[in-house]
Amino acid sequence: MASAPSTAHLSNLRFHEITSAICRTIHPSTSLTVLTANNLSPKTQGWSISDSSALYGLDRWGDGYFSINQQGHINVHPKGLKTESLDLMELVNELEGRNLKLPLLIRFDDILEDRLKRLHAAFDNALHQYNYQGNYQGVFPVKCNQKRYVVEELVSCGRQWHFGLEAGSKAELLIALSLIDDPQALIICNGYKDQRYIETAILARQLGRQPVVVIEQADEVERIILASREIGAAPLIGLRAKLSSRSIGRWGTSIGATAKFGLSVPDILKTIEKLRAAQLLDDMKLLHFHVGSQINDIGILKDALQEAGQIYVELSRLKAPMGYLDVGGGLGIDYDGSRTASAASTNYSLQNYANDVVATIKECCQANGVKMPTLVSESGRSIASHFSVLVFNVLGTSAVSSHTPTQLVDECLPVHNLRETLSEIRTISKDSEIDISQLQEAWNDAIKFKDDVLSAFRLGYVGLVERATAEQLTWACAKALLEHLPSDAKIPAELKTLRSALAGTYYANISVFRSAPDAWAIQQLFPIMPIHRLNEEPTQLGHFADLTCDSDGKLSSFINNGSTKPLLELHEMSNDKEYVIGMFLVGAYQEVMGNLHNLFGSTNAVHVRLNANGSYQLDHVVRGNTKSDVLEAMEHDPEQLLERLRIASESAIQNGTLKISAAQRLMEHLEGSLHQSTYLHR
Repeated sequence: MASAPSTAHLSNLRFHEITSAICRTIHPSTSLTVLTANNLSPKTQGWSISDSSALYGLDRWGDGYFSINQQGHINVHPKGLKTESLDLMELVNELEGRNLKLPLLIRFDDILEDRLKRLHAAFDNALHQYNYQGNYQGVFPVKCNQKRYVVEELVSCGRQWHFGLEAGSKAELLIALSLIDDPQALIICNGYKDQRYIETAILARQLGRQPVVVIEQADEVERIILASREIGAAPLIGLRAKLSSRSIGRWGTSIGATAKFGLSVPDILKTIEKLRAAQLLDDMKLLHFHVGSQINDIGILKDALQEAGQIYVELSRLKAPMGYLDVGGGLGIDYDGSRTASAASTNYSLQNYANDVVATIKECCQANGVKMPTLVSESGRSIASHFSVLVFNVLGTSAVSSHTPTQLVDECLPVHNLRETLSEIRTISKDSEIDISQLQEAWNDAIKFKDDVLSAFRLGYVGLVERATAEQLTWACAKALLEHLPSDAKIPAELKTLRSALAGTYYANISVFRSAPDAWAIQQLFPIMPIHRLNEEPTQLGHFADLTCDSDGKLSSFINNGSTKPLLELHEMSNDKEYVIGMFLVGAYQEVMGNLHNLFGSTNAVHVRLNANGSYQLDHVVRGNTKSDVLEAMEHDPEQLLERLRIASESAIQNGTLKISAAQRLMEHLEGSLHQSTYLHR
């Protein structure tokens, strides 16, 4: 006797019967017009460069350094305030003509100098306004950008203000000692310190430098005392206080009892007594504190200044000679242009910052009869961010296909239903009042019919062509619905996702991990926009995927007037023209913190300076890493790799699987590749 069919078999039989009924032949009808790939509704009136400036927030975050010219290109104003300018797109074209291919990091040294001028002008104004009986003297934290030409440029143009450097390691101290020859410029020595670090600082003081060894850990006191006894001289000494003032944000733990560096108040008192006993108290000159990078709320700084001011007063009362108060880093910049206390912005200006520092410390000292100290700040992000622009090209795009496919013979019923749903959506009048529930119902129908086709495909009842047709019709429905969705109505969650579902992926010729690591590691928001075609309306939405084989290698968070958005308005790609994008405000930390993920190395970099006649000159050209460079960084020997491949090619020649001419061509490709950039070239 035959066994009874299984439940699964019965289920398949029923599905087959149903599918046979619904997948009857639908007579072909006239093909529908193919939809365009655009996923943004075009503006009813002409697009202008002011529209682009508003869309990308250029006037809000550019700080006078960037604008858009009549050709629709980004203009760079290296000296600020929209004075002399360079056309960034023309500059890129000319640099490529010099065999400096994209991606390319462009450093505008005039902007770096202008940032220093603005910082010192703000403090000069504050000193004058509040009749402060002391000076301001800044230092640049080398960790912010350790590149040789960057640090040299800062030291050179900062000489007029006795501008110094802050070192957080022995290697950074060597940089500072070799570059700073101004006896009035400070070298602030932070970070962990061993005996040799301290001895180096003592000897450098005898050389005529002014290194200040900042005590950040309690055990450093004994090392300072021991080194001073052995050499017979003492360093300039500072101490870093752990403040109890509140802080917020990513760097909130830089302050308070759990801070990585600094001395508690009991530790400060013990340190003073130890230095007094060792007859080193006369060398105590500086109090330092730090409330975190990118301070977004000026209120946090005010509280910290009041507390630090009182500690400074008390140290003076304990007979420490003092003379300097270092307010640390943290001076923020407005990445998104919102001028708010958000993570990517600040609710204060540079002048507000300087005013609060000067006024608060004056009040503390004046009320207690203490001489006002020289004010020191370690502003790195604020000085360096604006002067570097990363320029990269887009290699291609991809997106879901939303055009209407030609009707096929023998289409099944769910596909036919999708076509009818699309037709019904298109018949909705755009002039009448929109019924959101009608749009929601149409989308629900489209999803259901697509799922029916997918179920049939899994069981083998429809083929790949019909599945592809169903998917294209579904996205065509999504695009048609988007044209009806009002922007100011309460749209159901399912419909809100349509725009992002139709968005494209733009493949960027960069490694996020190398060139913008903070965008990946801490979700730092950088202004990103095209540097040309800004007199054209961007009709696409998209995000960027980088070259690495890593799903985190993407840029999918963009400024949006105080908030963020996952997609950026972009232009449709042209096959015969490059599409060039700029990532701005990347001068701080990005170059020195990037890694070699997937062995993508540093990009080419150039230092550009504006001439008096409006032309420019390239002060320095720094070639990016070659494949040979990154291989050696990972302890691979390029010559050994080539030799292994040569031996393999000889073996293939002997086996008859490779011709001598092909082997030669292969080796030429490999040898040439070792000396080329790690990035892609068209």
